[in-house]
Order: sequence, then structure tokens, then C-alpha cells
Amino acid sequence: MTSRHMSTSTSFTSNNNCNLQLNRWYLKPIGAWPQMNDLSTTCKILVLLQIFICVIVVACIMIPCALFVLFENANIKLRLGAVAALLHRVMGLVNYYVLLRRSSDIRKLIRHMEEDWEIINRVEDRKVMIQYAKFGRFVAGICGVIMHGGAFLFSIARAMKTVPFTVGNETFRMHPMTCPVYSKIIDARFSPVNEIALILQFLSTFIVSSSTVGGCSLAAVFAMHACGQLNVLCTWLHELVENQKENHVTERKMAVIVEHHLRVLSFIARVESIINKISLAELMGCTISMCLMGYYLLLALEDFDAAKITSYINVYLAMAFNIFIYCYIGEIITEQCKHVGEMAYMTDWYNLHHKTARGLVLIIARSNNVMKITAGKLFHLSVATFGDVSNMYRLHKNVSERYAKRKNNQYIFIIVC
Repeated sequence: MTSRHMSTSTSFTSNNNCNLQLNRWYLKPIGAWPQMNDLSTTCKILVLLQIFICVIVVACIMIPCALFVLFENANIKLRLGAVAALLHRVMGLVNYYVLLRRSSDIRKLIRHMEEDWEIINRVEDRKVMIQYAKFGRFVAGICGVIMHGGAFLFSIARAMKTVPFTVGNETFRMHPMTCPVYSKIIDARFSPVNEIALILQFLSTFIVSSSTVGGCSLAAVFAMHACGQLNVLCTWLHELVENQKENHVTERKMAVIVEHHLRVLSFIARVESIINKISLAELMGCTISMCLMGYYLLLALEDFDAAKITSYINVYLAMAFNIFIYCYIGEIITEQCKHVGEMAYMTDWYNLHHKTARGLVLIIARSNNVMKITAGKLFHLSVATFGDVSNMYRLHKNVSERYAKRKNNQYIFIIVC
């Protein structure tokens, strides 16, 4: 693969760090960024303390909220109103656990990417890698804006207005919470407990949203890196026939192509082993949350609360975007893996030496065994899966609208589910 080479002064590490910079910003505040082996003992202890504080903050909000939904002596509207926020924290904790549990595997993937930047030295190939790296970084940035923005707008819209409540002959006002607290644990209606609970709620929202954004953005960056490597392989296959010289040189090129193809497929397999648990939690949780947002939106339309309506629409779009990103990642990786096999078949292999041409059979056969990104090994993530989820929500929406005019509209949620 002789061509113009990059100068040795070019830093491959800076390219990889730039590619992962946003992911580092999302995960470092919650201690989920993979630790390198050269960290001191003090740093490792501080990271463990950081993780412990994050878990305690989320638990302080999630457990009282779960007790409120299950046991609070309140009307069903208030209890159902807390389900979406509770579900969001459950999904975030699942993502957080997977990111911490598979930290060593994520670190190996990051090192794999660094080695790829070392291996690929040609200017043309580097340009392809940089192009896909920029797109992956762009997707990671959009994930942060939409998912963080949707979660915080939902919390702010609920807490923006104060609501009155009466105790005896006195009337007080409080900021409502998206995650209400079980009254038998602590009464969060009075100041300063109400303000402290709101601060803890916003902190927990930041933690679980960061874990959700971190998982989605890592999946996007890893997938785009794999697509860049597969496109480099397609370029090498195209040049194999065009620039063939002596037979032994062509055979060495073929060996490099086959070896790199297997290297990329092993990278994708590692990504799938990490992402499948996160994507299952997101696929199920976001689908339920979209149905809940439809229920909340119907209730908000009765009073025509513009702040709540806007926040519900933003959360719905964020959840739909979250599902779409995972499905898009699965779709593009599957298509790129197929494309390598098609490229090997469409080359002018008949112009190669017969021993060298046999190597293309290995690539075609391996490409026929399509790599798939799944949700919990149950669902293939693809655009078709995203369409199925959208159709399911449209059916639920039609059913809920049919019963929206009923007097006891608090039971719409039961019909929707």
C-alpha cells in the first residue's frame, strides 16, 4: 500500500482524543470515563468516591419517588405523573451500571482506535477516517444537546410555577417536583426542604442524563470509526486490482486487507457486546416514555399549559431521537459490512493471479455473515425497527385520542399501555 505517507510529526493521539473529547466531557463528571492504568492510587480513590456520591444522589431521589408511585395516598394523576421521571432514572442507572461494569472493555476499544490511527498512515486514508470521526463527534454533540436539553426542560417546566396547598387554616406554596417524595419519609412541601429536594432532583437528572448521553455518544463514535475503517478497506480492494505489480506484492496486500477486515469485525463485535444491554434499556424505556408523554400532553392540553406542553414535546422528540440514533448505528454498520463483500465481488478479480483471487472468497464469505447491532440479543437495531416503534406509538396515540373525551381521562394511561 505504498503512497504518500503522513509525516512522522503528525500526532495520531491528538486525532483520537479530538474524536472522543465530547464523550470524555459527558462521562468524567460522573466517574464513568475508563481509567487508565497509569493513574495514581489517590486518583482511583477519588473516582470511586465520585461514583459513590452519584449513586447516593440518584438513590435519594429515585427510592422516595418509587414509594410515592406505589404507596402514596394521592390521586392517580399525581402518581402517574411521576412514572416518566422515575423510569428515566431507572434507564440512566442501567446505563451507568453497564458503563462502569464494562469500563475495561471500553478502554480496550479506545486503545484499538488509537492503534488504528497508528496503522493507517496514508494521507487519503486518514482523510476518510477524519471525515467519519468528525461526523461521529457531531452526532455526539447533538445527543448531548437534545437529551440533556429535553430532560432539564422537563424538570424546569414542572418546577417553574408554584402550587398552593393548605394545612389547617393556612395556605402555603411549593415548587412541584417531577419526582415527588413519599410523604411518610419526609415532607418536601415546606421550605427549605422543598428547595433542597429540587437541587437533588436536578443533580440526579444531570447524572442519569449524562450516563444516557455517554452511552449513546460512545456508540455513535465507535460506529463511525468502524465505518471509516470499512471504507478504507473498500479503497484498498479497489486499488488491489488497479495497482497490481508483482504477484508476491499483491499477495502481501491481500493478506493485509484480510487481516484488517478481521480486525474491524472484532472491533464491531466488542462494540455490540457493550451496546446491546444499553440499547435494550433505551429501546424499552424510551418507547414507554413516549407513550407517557402522549398521556401527559393530553392532560396538559386541558389547561393549555404552554410550558408543560413544550417540555413534553421536547422530551418526546428526545426519546424518539435516542431510539433513532441506536437504530441508525445498527443500520449503517450492517450496510457497511455488506458493502465490503459487494466491493470484493465487484472488483476485476479475474485480472488477479488465481491464488490471490482466492483470498477474496474469504472476504465475501465473512461479509455474508452480517454483523448486527442488537438490543439485548433480541431485536436487530435498524431503520425498520425504528419504523416499527413509530407505528406502535401511532396506534397507541389513536387509541388514546379515541378515549380522550371520557370524563375519567386519568385511565387513558392504562389504555395506552
